[in-house]
Amino acid sequence: MTPQDTPLPVLVVDDHPDVRLAMRVLLRSEQVPSIDVESPAAALEAVSRREFSCAVLDLNYTADTTSGQEGLALVGRLREEVPELPLIVMTAWGSIDLAVKAMRLGAADFIEKPWSNARMMHTVRAQMALREMREENRRLRYEASLARQSSDVLRICESSSMRHVVELISRVAKGDSNVLLLGENGTGKSLFARELHALSPRVEEPLIRVDMGSLPESRFADDMFGEERPTSRPGCFELAHRGTLVLEEVGNIALFNQIKLLRVIEEGELERSGSTRTRRVDVRVVSTSNADLEAAIRAHRFRRDLLYRLNAMQVRLPPLRERVEDIVPLARHFMLRECRRLDRDAMVFAPSAERAMRTYAWPGNVRELEHAVERAVLLSAQKEIDAVDLALSREADLPLVLDRLTLPDAEAMLVRNAMERYDNNLQRAAEALGISRQALYRRLEKQRSKNHFEQAH
Repeated sequence: MTPQDTPLPVLVVDDHPDVRLAMRVLLRSEQVPSIDVESPAAALEAVSRREFSCAVLDLNYTADTTSGQEGLALVGRLREEVPELPLIVMTAWGSIDLAVKAMRLGAADFIEKPWSNARMMHTVRAQMALREMREENRRLRYEASLARQSSDVLRICESSSMRHVVELISRVAKGDSNVLLLGENGTGKSLFARELHALSPRVEEPLIRVDMGSLPESRFADDMFGEERPTSRPGCFELAHRGTLVLEEVGNIALFNQIKLLRVIEEGELERSGSTRTRRVDVRVVSTSNADLEAAIRAHRFRRDLLYRLNAMQVRLPPLRERVEDIVPLARHFMLRECRRLDRDAMVFAPSAERAMRTYAWPGNVRELEHAVERAVLLSAQKEIDAVDLALSREADLPLVLDRLTLPDAEAMLVRNAMERYDNNLQRAAEALGISRQALYRRLEKQRSKNHFEQAH
C-alpha cells in the first residue's frame, strides 16, 4: 500500500458564495484541501471526475429555500453514484424531521447553520477517517481474495525447480529473516510474498505492500516513516508493525533514500518527518526485484550493505520457459476457473494448443499464460481450445478481441489486464484505466461477487 501524497479534498456544495468562502477558509486553515460548487448538478459532475474524502452539502437551494427537497434529492443521487462517499448535510432551516430524512437517505451527520467551527472540523475529520477506514477494509478484503487465489496457483508445480521454490518458501516463512524474491516480471513474486506472510507466525498482523517504482523520491521518507507536520500520520513501517512489509521492485529506490531505509531495517527505529521522537517498529521485510542488483551495485546504483540486510534469505523464481512441465497444468487451472466465472461447460485444450504452449517462450511468464487462457475461453465458440484460439503471436490484435466481447466482458478483461500489468497495484491500475481508485474497487468487488455467485450456483 502506498499512502496518498496529500489528503483527498472535501467537496462543499452550497449556492451562497459567502458560505463556500467561509468553508474554504476554515478547511484551508486546518490544512484540509477542498473544492466547492454551487449546485447539485455541479456536485454530481464533480464526483464523476474525481475522488473526495467527504462532502458537506446544503439542503436548500435557489429553487426552494425551505423544504430541503433539492438537498435530499442530491443526497439520494450521491448515495447511488458514490456510495462510499461520507455525506454531511447542513441547513439554516434545520428541523429534526429534515435531519431524519437526510439520515435515512444515507447522510452520515447533520449540522445546522450557523455552524461552530470546532464542531464542523470535528465532523469533517471524523468522516474523512471513516472513509479511510472503509478504503483500508476494501484493500484488506482484496488482499485476502488474492491470497486465496494465489495459494492454488502456487501449488501447481510438477517441475523440480518450482517444487524446490515452494518447499523453500514454506521453510523460510516459519522464520523471521528478511527475504528477497528475485525473478522476471510475471513469475509470481507478489503472490509468493503474500504466501510468505500467510504461512508465517505474523499472519494475523498487517501485510503492507509498497511499489517502490511508483513512490516519488521526494515523498519517500514521509510515506515510509510517517510525518508529524502538517498532519500526523504513520508511514508504511508503522502500519506494518508486528507484520510484514513488502517492498516491490527495490531496485527502483534512489541511492540517497537507501541509507534511510538501511538504518530503519538495521535498528528497527525511525522518526517521523517533523518529529524528534524515536519510534520502535517490529517488521519483517520481504523485497522483490526483477533487476540484477549485483550489476546495480557495480554501477553504484545500489548499496551492498542494504542488499545484505534485504537478502538474509534469497529465493529466485524460475521463468515459465524453465518449468515447461507446469505450463499445461497451470493453463488447465486457469481455464477451469474462467469457465466457472463465465458459467460455461468445462473446456479442453486440443493437442495443437498444448504444443503451442509448451514451445512458446512466455516473455510475460505465468501472468501472460493466465491472460492468454482467459482470452481463449472468452473467444472460443467450441468446447475445444486450439492453438489459433490462444493467439500467442498476436498480442497486437487486442482491439479486434475487444470487438468480439460484450461490454461487461470487455470491461472485466481491461480491468484484469491493468491489474496484471501493474502487479495488482490498485492506484497505478486505476490511473492506467482512467478511473478513480474507488471506481476500480467497485468493479473488482462486482467481479468477485459475480464469481462467488456463479461458483455457488
